[in-house]
Amino acid sequence: MTSSGRDKSAYWIATVGGVGCLPKIPGTAGTLVGIAAAVLLEGVPAGLEMALAAVVLAGCWAIPVVQRQLGRSDPPQIVLDEVAGAFITFLGVPLTPAALLAGFVAFRLLDIAKPPPIRQLERLPGAAGVLADDLAAGLAANLLIRVLL
Repeated sequence: MTSSGRDKSAYWIATVGGVGCLPKIPGTAGTLVGIAAAVLLEGVPAGLEMALAAVVLAGCWAIPVVQRQLGRSDPPQIVLDEVAGAFITFLGVPLTPAALLAGFVAFRLLDIAKPPPIRQLERLPGAAGVLADDLAAGLAANLLIRVLL
């Protein structure tokens, strides 16, 4: 694959097929894609876990390429991290309408507000920083769902 082909593939992956290019709400849109995928994977043995692993591995490759392309450490177009965060939010959680709504709201609030230590994770270099804060926000949202529902 040529470098331009690699760059296009990385951009397509990191932006989740261009979802991250939506104006004003790329993070919310990426989260909704993650939730839809989680619902589609419900009932597939270890489906969400395997999808999470695939998304994180793909992100470790694609995110640094897009960071270099756009010249920014965490460009808003990268929403693969929101998909990963949504996946963690719903790991082991029954996907009831209440859980889906609570998980969406909790994850987005935590991802936007970035309370400590989530904010500190965002400062990690490269793909680690882009992914780690969303994974931590997803874990916190998962715990909130378990406690509140």
